[in-house]
Amino acid sequence: MKQRPSLQPAAHTPWSAMPSIAFQAATLALALTLAGCASQGPAHAPLAQLAATDLGLNGQTGNTDTTADSTAFASGQWWTSLGDAQLNQLVTQALAGSPSLAASNARFDKAAALATASSTATDIHGTLSLDATRERYSANGLFPPPLAGNIYNSSNLQAGLSWTPDFFGKHAAELESALGQARAAKADSAAAANQLAAQVARSYVALARLIAQRDVARRTLGQRQSLLSLSEQRTRAGLDSQVELTQAQAGMPDAQTQLEMLDEQITLARRTIAVLCAQAPDAQNALSPRLAGLRIQPVPQTLGADLLGRRPDVVAARWRVEAATQGIESAKADFYPDVNLTAFAGLNALGLDNLFKASSRQLGVTPALRLPIFEGKRLRAQLRGRQADLDTAIAQYNGVVLDAVKQAGDAIASVQSLQRQQTLQNESLSKAERAYDFAVQRYQAGLGTQITVLNTETQLITQRRLAVDLQSRELDTRIALASALGGGWTDDTQALQIGAH
Repeated sequence: MKQRPSLQPAAHTPWSAMPSIAFQAATLALALTLAGCASQGPAHAPLAQLAATDLGLNGQTGNTDTTADSTAFASGQWWTSLGDAQLNQLVTQALAGSPSLAASNARFDKAAALATASSTATDIHGTLSLDATRERYSANGLFPPPLAGNIYNSSNLQAGLSWTPDFFGKHAAELESALGQARAAKADSAAAANQLAAQVARSYVALARLIAQRDVARRTLGQRQSLLSLSEQRTRAGLDSQVELTQAQAGMPDAQTQLEMLDEQITLARRTIAVLCAQAPDAQNALSPRLAGLRIQPVPQTLGADLLGRRPDVVAARWRVEAATQGIESAKADFYPDVNLTAFAGLNALGLDNLFKASSRQLGVTPALRLPIFEGKRLRAQLRGRQADLDTAIAQYNGVVLDAVKQAGDAIASVQSLQRQQTLQNESLSKAERAYDFAVQRYQAGLGTQITVLNTETQLITQRRLAVDLQSRELDTRIALASALGGGWTDDTQALQIGAH
C-alpha cells in the first residue's frame, strides 16, 4: 500500500457563519404563515354520548335500605358472598390459569408498551457510532489523486443528539391517545376476568341444580318402583287389569331415562368447569356442589349510575372515545410544521493514526422544518378519518351503555319476579308436604290406601323439582346481576402511568 501523502484539512467554517437565531425565527414564522394556507375543512360535530338521564338512571343506588343494598356487589371478589369455599377456589384457579385471560392481559401489556414508546417522542435522543473502512478509491471516480487508485483506511467516531419540540401539541395528543388505548385495554382485562368469574359461578350453580334434580329423579324412580310393585300385587289379586300393570311398567324406563340424562349433563357440566379453570376436562369428576350451601345476597331494587359505572366494559368504551378524541387533535397538529433539531460532534480521518487528532474533529447543527404546504387534501382526508373513528367510538360506547343498562335492569326485574315466584311456590310446596304427611298418616292408620300415598307423593316430587329450578334460577340471576354491575370492580385506569403498568 502506498504511503498516504500529507493532506491539509479544509478550511473550517466558523460558527459565526451559521444561520443566526433571528434568521431561524424568521424562517419559522414564514413556515407558520405558509402552513396556515392548509385549511382543516368544515368543523365536525361528533355524535352525542348517552347520559345517565337519557337512560332513566338516577345518581344513587336507588335503595336506602341497608339490609338490601349492593354491598355484595361492591367487592372485587363478589363470588365470595355466595359463601362456598369450593367455588372460591375454582374461581381463583380460573383467574390464575385461563388462557383467554392471559391473552387479554398480554394485550394490555402491549398497549401500555406502545404508550411508553409514545412518551419518548419529545425526549432528547442520543446516538454514538464508530466505524472503520479499508477502501481502494477508484482512479476514475470522484476523488482525485493521490486518493485515486490507492488504498486507504478511513474511520469515523461520532456522537449525535436530536430533539423534536412539540410546538403544536401533536406528540402530547398522540401520547394521550396511546394512554387511552392502554387504559381501555386494562379495563378490557378486568371485564374478561369478571366474565370468567361469572362463567365459573354460573356453571357451578348449574351443576348444583343438576345434582339436586338427580336426587329428585332418584326419588321419582323409587316411587315408580313402588307403584309397579303395588300394581303387580293388585293384578295378582285380581283388583287391576293388565292395562294398569302395563302403565306402571312403562313408567320405569321413563324415570330411568331421566336419571341417565341428568348423569350425562352432570358429566358435561363438570368438564366445562374444569376447562374454565384451565384444568384437564376430567379433573373435576368428583365435584358435587349443593344448592343449600350457596347463600343468596340482597340486591339493589333500582339501577343507579354509580353501580353501572363499575362495569369495566363501559369504562373501556369511554377510554376509547377519549383516545379517538386525542387522535383528532393529533391529526389537526399535522396541518402545522414539524420542527426537528439535530447536532453532532465527532472525529473523522483518513488513516486510523489520525482519528484522534484535534484536526480530525467535526461539528454540526441541523435545524429542520417540514412544511405541509401542498398536502391539504391528504391531511383533510386523514382528519375526516379520525373524526369518523371518534363517531365510531361514541356509537360503540352508546351501544355498550345501552346493553349494560338492559342486562342489569333485566337481572333486577328477574330477581324481583323470582322472589315473588318463590313465595308462591314455597306455599305450594308446604301444602304438598302436608298433604303427603296426611296421606301417610291415614295409610298407617288403615284409613287410606297406598296408591293414595303414592299419588300424593307425585305432587310433592313435582313441587320439589320446581323448588330446585326456582332456587337455582334465583342464584344464577343474582350472579348475572353481579356480573352486569361490573362485579364490584373499582376503576383504577386513571392511575395508569407510562412505564409503570
